[in-house]
Amino acid sequence: MDESVEVVCEKQGKAGLITLNRPKALNALNLAMVREMRRALDAWERDPSVTRVVVQGAGEKAFCAGGDIRQLTEDLKAGKRDEALAFWREEYQLNIRIKRYPKPYIALIDGIVMGGGVGVSLHGSHRVAGERYLFAMPEVGIGFFPDVGGTYALPRLPGETGMYLALTGERVKRADAVMLGLATHSAASADIPALRDALIAGAPVEEALARAAADPGPAPLEAHRAVIDSCFSAESVAAVLQRLDEAAAKGSEFAAKTVVGMRTKSPTSMTLAFEQVRRGASLDFEEAMKVEFRIVSRIGDGHDFYEGVRAVLIDKDNQPRWQPASLDQVDRAVIEHHFSGLGPHELETA
Repeated sequence: MDESVEVVCEKQGKAGLITLNRPKALNALNLAMVREMRRALDAWERDPSVTRVVVQGAGEKAFCAGGDIRQLTEDLKAGKRDEALAFWREEYQLNIRIKRYPKPYIALIDGIVMGGGVGVSLHGSHRVAGERYLFAMPEVGIGFFPDVGGTYALPRLPGETGMYLALTGERVKRADAVMLGLATHSAASADIPALRDALIAGAPVEEALARAAADPGPAPLEAHRAVIDSCFSAESVAAVLQRLDEAAAKGSEFAAKTVVGMRTKSPTSMTLAFEQVRRGASLDFEEAMKVEFRIVSRIGDGHDFYEGVRAVLIDKDNQPRWQPASLDQVDRAVIEHHFSGLGPHELETA
């Protein structure tokens, strides 16, 4: 496939087939790709010969590792705020389009799915996890927040697992994804091309998925559900950390490992993520996306997003210097401001 074409949207058989085609960039999304996907989805909705949409990532490493975060931070630093916000605005509108899409939308995920990749897969009707499936919303580690519909999806995962994923950025493999409902189906990597071909040929979606089904095996996270639900139901991030410390002191290695990891994340980002998940439980999808656009419209006004991208993606020293450096220094007024209305600049969801 020609790599100069960053996303290939084509009709094949009964399917609208979308291939995210930046394998060297782990199929990271940019604005042109978002717009092309939206154009194709709009056209295929009106086309009776297209009975389902199938989405895949090129290469063997990633379905989609997120948005092009480095470019977005460069735009913000250069004063190109409108360009950066145009990406997020249209990306979030695409997420809504996928959530409300009237035809089956099947994401074939056999590799990394993070950030923006979650947004173009999780909200579809069917998510098929291959053996290489690896999910994370790792944004608190780069001074950002779990967006692309995380506000809606995370609180609706079992127990407090959504809060756990939001505050830790931990990675989840296939068996856990099926247990949590992040994936609706599981298939062997070797069988995914045949599944795609069956969907293109017009096989009934549920039948094709059932034929390709593979047992993902036991979910490792299941053993830690009691600790997760107990600790991550606390009333603040600081209280979550305290409960994890207490569980670690009683011998939980999982709690000890989790709390060490959390203390490396941005205090501001964790506080934002905590509020997101708490508030998101009572919001519908469009309201949740409006909240995320409010937050992202302010994220470039702070320090941590630039510092996190520097430490993790640019210099790769993994030594971010967060400001503020501790949870007790995070200004509640600043957090509240991230959630306040944007007046005429609110995200349009219709």
